Amino acid sequence: MRITVGIFFVLASSLLLFFAGCTQAPSADTPITGSLTPTGISPSPAVTTPSNETLVAFVKEAVVYAKTHDKNATLAAFSDRNGSFVRGELYLYAYDFDGITLAHPFNPEKIGTSRLAEPDARGTLFITNLRNAARTGSGFVEFSYINPAHNSTVEKKLGYVEKVNDDWWLGSGIYFGPVT
Repeated sequence: MRITVGIFFVLASSLLLFFAGCTQAPSADTPITGSLTPTGISPSPAVTTPSNETLVAFVKEAVVYAKTHDKNATLAAFSDRNGSFVRGELYLYAYDFDGITLAHPFNPEKIGTSRLAEPDARGTLFITNLRNAARTGSGFVEFSYINPAHNSTVEKKLGYVEKVNDDWWLGSGIYFGPVT
């Protein structure tokens, strides 16, 4: 019964997001907008980039999964690079509020370590910013990160995060161009 309710919730949320779009404006102190191309760089037409709505629905689906399954099994599923939470360029990562990596399918060596003081390619403390957005419930953050789908080149990424509970949060992101 819980799984049926969870599936219904994910489908209903996805439909609402699809038809309504992500219209929530970030707060004034949020450094990044929710736009797919916050700096005006569009992906080339040949590249299929997931939409913001797809990104948000993916994370929301994972949050429902996390709330309805054993935490250890959930983290193993999120860390499986061949599992159901890696979909093209979308993949899930999980952290606790101390910045400890709990799950990451492409950086398993980071699991168990705090990344709060780790800067991205532009010197931004990206995990700190993602965590701060998750503390408010959910939000978008722009950062620069290695894209495993493009020969591990550093690219701009729009991340979306959502709090699972007071202990941990989940996120995913969309790559949208080279770092300039």
